[in-house]
Amino acid sequence: MTPSEPMLMLSAASGGVTLDWDYTVLFQMGIFVLLMFLLEPLLFRPVLRIFALREDRTEGVRAQARALEERAGELLKRYEKELERVHRAAAAERERIRQETTALETQILNEARDATAKILDDGRRRIEGEVNRIRFDLGRESEQISRSIVQKALGGDSA
Repeated sequence: MTPSEPMLMLSAASGGVTLDWDYTVLFQMGIFVLLMFLLEPLLFRPVLRIFALREDRTEGVRAQARALEERAGELLKRYEKELERVHRAAAAERERIRQETTALETQILNEARDATAKILDDGRRRIEGEVNRIRFDLGRESEQISRSIVQKALGGDSA
């Protein structure tokens, strides 16, 4: 028994695989190397070139997508700034219109007060004129009545 035989027996008993090295192994290795040299230009290089091309296109599309996302972000920021500017302008316009409305309302109220005061003053003057006219008329009538009473009292029916 050779020194390696107990080891082989032990590995065979435990379910191991024994290898017989002969020329077929060298022949298979030669076929493998030959196929490597033949298949490299026919299969491996074209496939690797396709993979590289696909990777380049994928990276190109990714870069383009990133550029589009950045542009969209910039457009969104510009839109938001413009929207904020429009809101500020609208608020300023609303405030201006509110102030104009308040001023117009004040003017209308002042004109109404002035018109009301004028109407009241005119009415008071007319009433005062009427009262004075009525007093004057009453004064004349009372004078006529007193003359008439005096004449009747003095005895004369000369009327």
